[in-house]
Amino acid sequence: MRLSLPLVCFFWAIKLVAVFPQTQFNIDSTQQQEIPEVTVVSKKDRLFSGVPGSVFLLNAAQLTRIAPLTGNEVFKKIPGVHVVDEEGLGLRANIGIRGLDPDRSSSVLILEDGIPVQLNPYGEPELYYTPSIDRMSAIEILKGSGQIMFGPRTIGGVINYITADPPQQPETNVTLRGGSGGFLGTQLGYGNTYGNIGIRLQYDHKRADKIGVTGIETHDFNAKLRLILGAKSSLMLKMQWYDEWTNATYLGLNQSMYDQKDYYPNMAPDDQLNVRRYALSTTHKYLIHKRLKLITTGYTYTTDRNWRRQTFSVNPSAPLLTGVVWGDSSIANGAVYMQSQSLHRNRSFRVAGVESHLVWTYNIQKMANQLDVGVRFLREGAMEQELLGSSPQAIAGVLVRNEKRPGSAMSGYVQNKFGLTDRLAVTAGIRLEDYHFERGVYLYKTVSNVYRDTIIAASSHIRALIPGLGLVFQGGKNVVFFLGVHKGIAPPAIKNSVSATGEVFALDTQDSWNYELGTRFNYQKGMAGEFTLFYLDFGKQVIAISESSGGTGSGFSNAGATRHAGLETSFKVDFGTLFEWKYLDYLQSSATFSRATYASDRFVGPKKTNVRENLLPYAPLWMVTQTMGFTLPAHVEIQLSGNYVAPQFTDELNTQLPSADGRSGLIEAYFAADAVVRWGIPAWKSIFTASVKNLTDARYIVSRRPQGIKMGIPRTLIFGITSVF
Repeated sequence: MRLSLPLVCFFWAIKLVAVFPQTQFNIDSTQQQEIPEVTVVSKKDRLFSGVPGSVFLLNAAQLTRIAPLTGNEVFKKIPGVHVVDEEGLGLRANIGIRGLDPDRSSSVLILEDGIPVQLNPYGEPELYYTPSIDRMSAIEILKGSGQIMFGPRTIGGVINYITADPPQQPETNVTLRGGSGGFLGTQLGYGNTYGNIGIRLQYDHKRADKIGVTGIETHDFNAKLRLILGAKSSLMLKMQWYDEWTNATYLGLNQSMYDQKDYYPNMAPDDQLNVRRYALSTTHKYLIHKRLKLITTGYTYTTDRNWRRQTFSVNPSAPLLTGVVWGDSSIANGAVYMQSQSLHRNRSFRVAGVESHLVWTYNIQKMANQLDVGVRFLREGAMEQELLGSSPQAIAGVLVRNEKRPGSAMSGYVQNKFGLTDRLAVTAGIRLEDYHFERGVYLYKTVSNVYRDTIIAASSHIRALIPGLGLVFQGGKNVVFFLGVHKGIAPPAIKNSVSATGEVFALDTQDSWNYELGTRFNYQKGMAGEFTLFYLDFGKQVIAISESSGGTGSGFSNAGATRHAGLETSFKVDFGTLFEWKYLDYLQSSATFSRATYASDRFVGPKKTNVRENLLPYAPLWMVTQTMGFTLPAHVEIQLSGNYVAPQFTDELNTQLPSADGRSGLIEAYFAADAVVRWGIPAWKSIFTASVKNLTDARYIVSRRPQGIKMGIPRTLIFGITSVF
């Protein structure tokens, strides 16, 4: 019964947006799939010869080899991408690209089949819901100038999750998994094509009593319907329902607990996060002419995020103490004192968008050219309430905060790829982003801590032009060189632009100039790689002081100018193809050197220390991943991988010594290894899998925020079987 009203509202919402359009995420729109939602260029072009920038793709076979428990394991293998674990299960990915803050992935544009998945793409881009890696057929990451076709965030990069299309023949797949911490996973899928109608249905369920410190239960149902309307027209409908209950908490270890090796206590057992999401989209593709096509997509989705968290204090004299103490009370700020109340942070987000994308391929003196033109309209809104519960287990409470944050956006782009010679192509484009937003506060807390009903509303407006220019030179059939420059922008969050008292800060968008120079090669289908030099020049970064980033929960911090410079490399050698080696199949390596620093004078802290030339928080200098694959007799495959992350600072002062509360101080370098064994039984159409995460059971810190030390997950064993009929 608890699903009936949301489902009714959900289906009524699609009646309002059923004709809305949106651009496909298309790394190289000259390479088209049957389905108009996304394009996977690697199927036809292993060099990505039409892409004027860094690009990375993991296909279905690679994802199967990894056998990931979380999407974080996948992103750690991609150069330039820094992933910070939170609860150890990848339910809330924290992804940073090229030295940008990974907090809630807010500097990266996250898409699924070309459609945004963040709470509110413009005003609140935090990633509290992360698409499950289990139902993906591929992952695309684009970091070059070509990303100006996608917005509103063009600073760090674009990540596109790709789901499987309806198959041409009947297909049933069943996956069962179980392992450490009471983990159980079930995946059921069916697909087929009946004449001009194709369907794919998939249901995923996960539960765990405790992996690290977290217990979970998730339900994820997805459906795709493909309609071939004629020789020139096709339609794709997609629907999702997702429900999650997690024992998630912001509270982490203090330093004394870490020193005493008390790594995985359940400090707040009554903390509970519920995320519920409904999504619906429709994409229509119409071939106007053999060289001219129109793609339109409409989408709507809702995300409800309700989070109950027990209150606590570092003050032993605080009121409402329960007597539960974590840490060393003899040290100032060295202990956490739990309180007998809870704060419920309940938020609801609504998004509806429409986009049209016109693609025209044409020739000028026998040279191939392509023009892409797109326009999008988007409406989003956030509703937030906070309730103070009288106990840690309270299911309701007294309202202490109430506000709404609506916004509307219009964007458009024009991009043209000019074929200058058989080997040289230049891509130039420009994007416009125009965003109006408002913050309305309806319950106000006075300076004397008295709550009063009120109406405080203020609005603001942001407009930005985003140019981009890229060049691709085909050095031969096995190598390409690329050079690109584009402007990156990211609108500041609404709560950072308008205060709770109605003060408009008139913040500009964060902006940068991003430069790339690199090469890709692919020799004999057994040796491939990419090397990219990058430089990001920020005129200003606006850093939100959110609770998730370790702040006070409101306001903003102007980080001033920053510079990000580095080198990304990825390299794969297929020994089986090149040398016909019997057992060692392949070696894959990716490495990133990234130096992200404050580039202007800025004085912070009680001593007014100048942080110029200091490293940005959570921006390690080095990240390296190595993977080796072995093929043994009897259809047995083994994959070993290791991930190294260099030391990181957690504050702008680059503080080395840890604080007593565990929230600041150096994060030491760490190395974690994984292993996967796959045994195929063709006669049964089944594959048995055994994977070990954190093979050596290493103990390492992944984060000191938001409220203490978070550890990497302990050694975790997962066993599974997948059958396809």
